[in-house]
Formats: sequence, C-alpha cells, structure tokens
Amino acid sequence: MDKTTAIVNGVLDQYRTQDKQAKADDATLGQQQFFELMVTQLKNQDPMKPMESGDFLGQIAQFSTVNGIGELQQSVAALASSLQSNQALQASTMVGREVVFPSDRFALAPGQPAALSAALDDEASAVRVTITDPGGQVVRQEMLGAHPAGRVDYAWDGLTNAGAPATAGNYEVRFDAVVNGAEQALEAAVRARVDSVSLSRAGLAPTLNVDGYGTVAMGDVIEIL
Repeated sequence: MDKTTAIVNGVLDQYRTQDKQAKADDATLGQQQFFELMVTQLKNQDPMKPMESGDFLGQIAQFSTVNGIGELQQSVAALASSLQSNQALQASTMVGREVVFPSDRFALAPGQPAALSAALDDEASAVRVTITDPGGQVVRQEMLGAHPAGRVDYAWDGLTNAGAPATAGNYEVRFDAVVNGAEQALEAAVRARVDSVSLSRAGLAPTLNVDGYGTVAMGDVIEIL
C-alpha cells in the first residue's frame, strides 16, 4: 500500500469514528471532499506503479458503505421520532374515554356498578363469577349460565350475596368456566376511564393514567369504548 492510499484509508477511518460518535456534519467526509481526495490521489500516484482499478473501486465502495450507514441511521431516527409522535397523538385521543384491560383487581365506587369481563376462548356450558374482599372473603358469587366463545361481561351492582350494599373500596374478581367438561380459570379484565396520558422522554410508548388503577400500558388495552 503506497503513501496516498494510506492517507485515503486514514481519512476513511477517521470518518467512521466520527460517524459513530455522532459528530457535527462539518466534521464528516462529504461526497465533494471524497472526490477531491480521489483526484488528488490520482494526480500524486507513482507513474511507475499506478493505482490498481480494484483498489480504486474498493475505496469508492468503502465510502459508499460508510455514507449509506450514516443515511440509514438518520432515516431510522426520523422513523422512530414519527412513530413516537403518532403514539402520543393516539394516546391523547383516549383521554376521557373508557378502556378495558386485564386485571383481577378493581375498585368499587359508591353507587356505581363495577364493569368486569373475561376472555372465553371456547364455548362454555357454565360460567361462574366470584368477588372477594381484601381479606379473601367471598362477597358475591353468581352463576352466569352457558356462554359462547368471546367476552363474558358482568356488571356487579355492588350488592353482597345477602343483598346488602358492599363497602366501597378494592375487591378481586375471578371467572371460572366449564369447557368440554373441565373447569378452567379465565383471564379477568376491568373497565375504567382514562384521566390523562404520560409521555416518556426516553422514547418509550406513552402510558395511560386510569381512574382508580394508576398507569396502564397502551399495549395492554383490550378495547377502547
């Protein structure tokens, strides 16, 4: 490798280092500078040992690869920023609306029924819902009968098995179904209102602040009402 080739390779190595460190644009090797460098190399090459065409094309390929990586990084960064903006816009439209998300814990508000549900993959000959208080005591248990595959909706009116109003507060719900003669537990879900949206500065997806439940990831939302 002659002196001029070494100079070109040195400049290319410097460019790669600067690109990785995300330096300012004026610190990188642009197309104009690259071609000027190539012309200088051709002018100063040894007439007795002219540069091989393969070496020349190899240097062009090196530059194209490095330049392409830089442009790809810029495109990916722009795409990520666009996706994050779209997610934030999507999330903002959910404020004030109700969402359904997986949870077996819920809050009973005074005078308001609790909207509960479960996912049923296959037709069930019987479905049972059981509600317990924080101490694990059964407050309400009800048979919902046979049910086709799909979502099983249940609105608890806040009354106990004895017909008395249950105390407002936190409770736990469990859905069980008999499918093909075997009993199985179902994944429970609750329904609540979105109060606000939290946006992440770290590029993460926005989270929903749900009334009575804290934060809920957008990816956990089953249904938007």
